[in-house]
Amino acid sequence: MRQRQTGFSLIELLIVVAIILIIAAIAIPSYLRSRLMANEASTAESLRTINTAEVAYSTSYGIGFAPLANLGGPVGAVCVASSATSCILDSLLSSGTRSGYAITTATPAAVGTVTTPNANFSVSAVPMVLGQTGQRSFCSDQTGVIRADPAGAAPPNPCDSGAFAAIQ
Repeated sequence: MRQRQTGFSLIELLIVVAIILIIAAIAIPSYLRSRLMANEASTAESLRTINTAEVAYSTSYGIGFAPLANLGGPVGAVCVASSATSCILDSLLSSGTRSGYAITTATPAAVGTVTTPNANFSVSAVPMVLGQTGQRSFCSDQTGVIRADPAGAAPPNPCDSGAFAAIQ
């Protein structure tokens, strides 16, 4: 009399592994695309936040717009509000990196004065690794319009080039 085996055969296990690999091959590119889109949405929102912070800085201190570093405070330390560390932005955003993007202010290079305020600013965000952390680059200026380039090119200064289209 033959005893009945319990368990799975090698063929059955290989079929299960093959099905799991097919599902992973379909799901992973979709996940990567959604992560890229989330990084881009986060970066566009960060530029909106920086635009608002620039206006608040200009209103509060009366010396025009500030470099990105002056809008936040020191990383990991207590922030004391002044024109050099206004504490308007969080310290991580004012440090210049967020969601796989390098964020910089092209102008002004220094803090203005009451007699000669900085009348303009330009902020740009470029993916740290094009195609992995983001596909588009972004820029904005004192007009408050956020522009994007689908090719991920470095933004011009000022941010009004024809290659960069305004986003909603």
